[in-house]
Amino acid sequence: MDPLSFDGIREFTLAAQLQSFTAAALQLGVTSSAVGKSVSRLERRLGIKLLHRTTRKLVLTHEGEVYLSSCLHIIDELRDIESNMSTGVSEPRGRLRVDLPAAFGRRHIAPMLIDLSKQFSQLDLTLTFGERTIDMIGEGVDLAVRIGDLHNDPELVARKLGDQELVICAAPDYLRNNPPVIDKADLLQHDCIIGWRKGLRAAWLLKNAKGELEQQQILVRHEFGDGEMMLQATLDGCGLSQLPTWLISEHLQNGALVTVLDCYAGAKMPIHVIWPRTRYIQPKVRMTVDALLQMAKMKPNVFGC
Repeated sequence: MDPLSFDGIREFTLAAQLQSFTAAALQLGVTSSAVGKSVSRLERRLGIKLLHRTTRKLVLTHEGEVYLSSCLHIIDELRDIESNMSTGVSEPRGRLRVDLPAAFGRRHIAPMLIDLSKQFSQLDLTLTFGERTIDMIGEGVDLAVRIGDLHNDPELVARKLGDQELVICAAPDYLRNNPPVIDKADLLQHDCIIGWRKGLRAAWLLKNAKGELEQQQILVRHEFGDGEMMLQATLDGCGLSQLPTWLISEHLQNGALVTVLDCYAGAKMPIHVIWPRTRYIQPKVRMTVDALLQMAKMKPNVFGC
């Protein structure tokens, strides 16, 4: 390996985080000019601009944000390896970056992760919530939980946690004030509430007479990028929605929601935990994956195991 291949990385990461060559220089015990020259050499070697220089502060370029995230991730791994080798203890430590689906993550995954951080005092959390597909490696994400079919990505490892079962439901008031929902074709005559997904067709998965899943076109009125908002709109009588049983079980039990088209129900969506493929799995990642798998076994009503 080129002995100079890591030259400038320490200076870049400090300057980017502190938004100042001067502040980075104070920590490193060198001049601000030396820090600036090191970063410039790094930019020339990479062939990209990492920082915009202004009179007041440094601003990361898009490429700089991606590079900084990757550098910090690698530095965390190196510190973790050194700590384990010196102490012989594989206790999870460092910052764990996890991306979660919004409603499911807030209700079921985040509380477990917070409990883990209480158990392991050197484990720090960064949790983000959303439904978009992210570049895990580029954004420095250690783990993600995803609901739905996964794309085949050789750079990622996936373990299945379970399945979420979907049913079509509505508030009693909506059903009383609208035509009956007897056949799947009736979905084209009713207000339907869906989760917003860029570029996805407005359809629900239903079982046909052979028990096979097929897409059924629906009439969409409202789109929400959050499961909790879909639930609230359905409870408020805004229309029909196809929602996971873990989200609505309480409302089915107390009668606030009623299922329809049960003969077509049975659609499931897989739940996976995924992480970047690497030869060395950090203890914080390995421990969290094990905890998620154990939780999935302990909560069949949530994960459908």
